[in-house]
Amino acid sequence: MEHPAYESNPILDKLPEHLKQFIKPQNYEEYTPIDQAVWRYVMRKNVDYLSKVAHKSYVEGLEKTGISIDNIPNMYGMNRILKEIGWAAVAVDGFIPPAAFMEFQAYNVLVIASDIRQLENIEYTPAPDIIHEGAGHAPIIANPEYAEYLRRFGEIGCKAISSAKDYELYEAVRHLSIIKEAAGTPKEEIEKAEQKIEQLQENMGEPSEMALIRNLHWWTVEYGLIGEVEQPKIYGAGLLSSIGESKWCMQTDVKKLPYTLEAAQTAFDITKPQPQLFVTPHFAHLSQVLEDFANSMALRTGGLSGVKKLIASRALGSLELSTGLQISGVFNHVLEHNGKPIYIRTVGPTALAYRDKELVGHSTLEHAEGFGSPIGKLKGINLAIEDMGPRDLKAYKIFEEEEVSLEFEGGVKVEGTIVTGTRNLQGKIILITFKDCKVTHDGTILFLPEWGLYHMAVGQDVVSAYNGPADLQSFDLINHKLTETTIKKTSDEERIKLEGYYQRVREYREGINTYISRGKLFEEFKAEFPLDWLLPVELYELAKIGQRETLTGEIKSHLEDIKKQRPEVGHLIDDGLDLVDNSVSLKV
Repeated sequence: MEHPAYESNPILDKLPEHLKQFIKPQNYEEYTPIDQAVWRYVMRKNVDYLSKVAHKSYVEGLEKTGISIDNIPNMYGMNRILKEIGWAAVAVDGFIPPAAFMEFQAYNVLVIASDIRQLENIEYTPAPDIIHEGAGHAPIIANPEYAEYLRRFGEIGCKAISSAKDYELYEAVRHLSIIKEAAGTPKEEIEKAEQKIEQLQENMGEPSEMALIRNLHWWTVEYGLIGEVEQPKIYGAGLLSSIGESKWCMQTDVKKLPYTLEAAQTAFDITKPQPQLFVTPHFAHLSQVLEDFANSMALRTGGLSGVKKLIASRALGSLELSTGLQISGVFNHVLEHNGKPIYIRTVGPTALAYRDKELVGHSTLEHAEGFGSPIGKLKGINLAIEDMGPRDLKAYKIFEEEEVSLEFEGGVKVEGTIVTGTRNLQGKIILITFKDCKVTHDGTILFLPEWGLYHMAVGQDVVSAYNGPADLQSFDLINHKLTETTIKKTSDEERIKLEGYYQRVREYREGINTYISRGKLFEEFKAEFPLDWLLPVELYELAKIGQRETLTGEIKSHLEDIKKQRPEVGHLIDDGLDLVDNSVSLKV
């Protein structure tokens, strides 16, 4: 039986179809007993430590969002609780494109990579996983001020214009995260993938809007600190979900800087610990910096630079003119004069819209080969076409069935017979249709009569330029193909046997099967898997709770032997034992 990708609810029902293509089923039954043990270890350790160093919203939020310490969260259960605070969660496969990730946030939907890190990467993984998303992001959104910041960030962030190189970097990071979490990937392959990212990062050129806003996202949502610079608290999900990094970030050699707009210019490297972190005084300050950044985006500034950003992106984007007319397509050419765009052109399917609604008769079917139009004022006439009343239009022969020659500032000339005009709600003309039309610029042909009707956009300025279409219905956006998917750990005979031991310990702890002899189980396990450290820590806890002093001593001695053979896990063992000793001694 095929699983539905998600269980519907009123928040998820509002998602547009092009976002639903990224959702995949969580398939809860695929989590192994080892996965559950990894979740439990990280959560117990994090909650113990983070209750002292995280923003108070973290511990409160764990309760509000229904995230358990003992079990990996079930998305359906989480959604029932999240909807109380106006949010929802969906499962996806690892990294998804940044614009899509942010657009989910704009709809109050938390994107959760449902895979979980391997035991070998228990402290940190570059791949997004359910520990990072569920235990890091979800609890903080219970804070209303922060939740609104996240939603607004998504709304603004998904309009940020990318460069073609951004997508290449996204693919490289996704590839690294997949192979690093895949069992048995050769070290050389990982190093090669890391080098590729480094090479791309060093040759990105002028950072795009998406690169800059991703910096802000990294230094707040992922790695943010809050409070006083000298004594900050943690709220960033990357820190909340990483045992190692939550401790590392509090060290004095990690610089703490006040969070300002400058953070947008500070790049990050996903493969290395960050040399500095930014501290916001409170959550409201995050929104203020975001608005300041948005004021610099082509979304709000438009103009020639906005057009050029869209051309450089080589991706679907939109321009909005001063009349409110929106042109959506892949922009590939601009003519300029005195620092202003005087003619813009798209290539391939293009749609025209007004107030984010496609104009009737101006879909991608009508403009399948692209769209071009002059922008600006007519030469020698102070009054822009959009500001002309009926008398003005008649005086300048801009009228149905009139044969006209319109010359724009900058030298674009439109010659033809006017068929009709399309007006906006305020009665201003936003589009003029010509027949037998020729468009030229300094003798260069831009449009010929035999090409059909010519639709001229009306607008003296480009007021906005942004990523994506004005009307989501205008384009087929269900086109995302993953170049590679996360690699599941395969279970061989030995792995299945190991999982069986973890399952028996889990069942004993949960009271499902209390007839198991913990001592016998320990002896068997020690003989079969002498170097596995996490299950002995769990057995130590059960022995301690049962006040089995001899058994606790034997397990502790065995763990000391493992530390000698595997010094890299020594601190994980010590931390696990400390957790047990402190929590059990409190109960006894």
